[in-house]
Amino acid sequence: MRIGTLPSGDSIHRYEKCIVVPFKGLRRVLSTCALNGGYQEGLTAVFNNDINPGAGMECRMRAPSYEAHLALTAEALGLDPATAAGMSTAASMENVSIRTEQSGATAVTAVVTGGIEVNGGRVGDPASWDEAVGQGMPSAAGTINIMLFFNVDLTPGALARALVTCTEAKTAALQELLAPSRYSTGIATGSGTDGTIVASDRTSEICLTNAGKHSKLGELIGKAVKAAVREALRRQTGLSPELQHHVLRRTDRFGITELSLWEAYAQGPGRLSRAEFSEKLDCLCRQSRLVAQVSLYVHLLDQLQWGLLEPKEAHEAGCELLTKLQKSDVDGSVALPPGNEEAAELRDRTDMLMVMVRELAGTLNRLLD
Repeated sequence: MRIGTLPSGDSIHRYEKCIVVPFKGLRRVLSTCALNGGYQEGLTAVFNNDINPGAGMECRMRAPSYEAHLALTAEALGLDPATAAGMSTAASMENVSIRTEQSGATAVTAVVTGGIEVNGGRVGDPASWDEAVGQGMPSAAGTINIMLFFNVDLTPGALARALVTCTEAKTAALQELLAPSRYSTGIATGSGTDGTIVASDRTSEICLTNAGKHSKLGELIGKAVKAAVREALRRQTGLSPELQHHVLRRTDRFGITELSLWEAYAQGPGRLSRAEFSEKLDCLCRQSRLVAQVSLYVHLLDQLQWGLLEPKEAHEAGCELLTKLQKSDVDGSVALPPGNEEAAELRDRTDMLMVMVRELAGTLNRLLD
């Protein structure tokens, strides 16, 4: 089915678990695709392929190699494998986001599918494979795939700059959501398998030469891509500011999770069962003041790792923040009688909070060692 029309007149179609854009005319294309990737001027179509057979099932290709898989996929879509460029993802095509930004006669459209929860990574994280020594690329769920279309022509250099600006916009969207790397304690800058296609209209009378951030074209790219990436992630996994407003969403990249907190709590005299602990911890972790305080603490950990704070500065500020955390539930408890149910609830909350404080303190101490 057709799900949209680009300002250039090209149609956007969704069928066979793919997003397909056949070109009506000549296009300049620059892409990261394994099939007909790099700079191309003779392509007739581009596509994005959902390789995920279903929830909980392993992603499988149609052929032994990724390039061959894409060629077979192109054939199945009724495209010529010699003149089509494609990429694959584990994200559903039903969750695609299409955003257009326009200024005057110039329009930029981002067509994005994405998932980052499983395969998010920060550039420079430890590698999981090495092609130079014969290791093959493992398949991993995740992937933010971006198709970026212009209704004007771009020089080859501007097209390359557009891909850079597009990547910066994607990373900015992830940082604004504090999406975590799954391979380090850092904030994700993308997934390990992201793909990008940028295409301009060679038949346009307008030919632009710059797509950097200072140019209007760069601004349009940034706005379209950021909005589309955020919407695609929300549709795919629910990743959003609302979902991230939770203590454990801020701390899990440092190994502080519900499970780690439960294991620490279970070693003490706490009275809660595992199920009760989970329920009460979730309520605690959504409290606005606690989310704000822990967010400050986590950012302190980041700045320590980035070298923006000296160890002594980080230690002193960390101790001050943890002291405030410890006091946040103590006020008012003195006035409650020992047998009061509210007092019991407060003790449970305080016990969980103390476990969290110890875990946070331990994380900072490990980074300082």
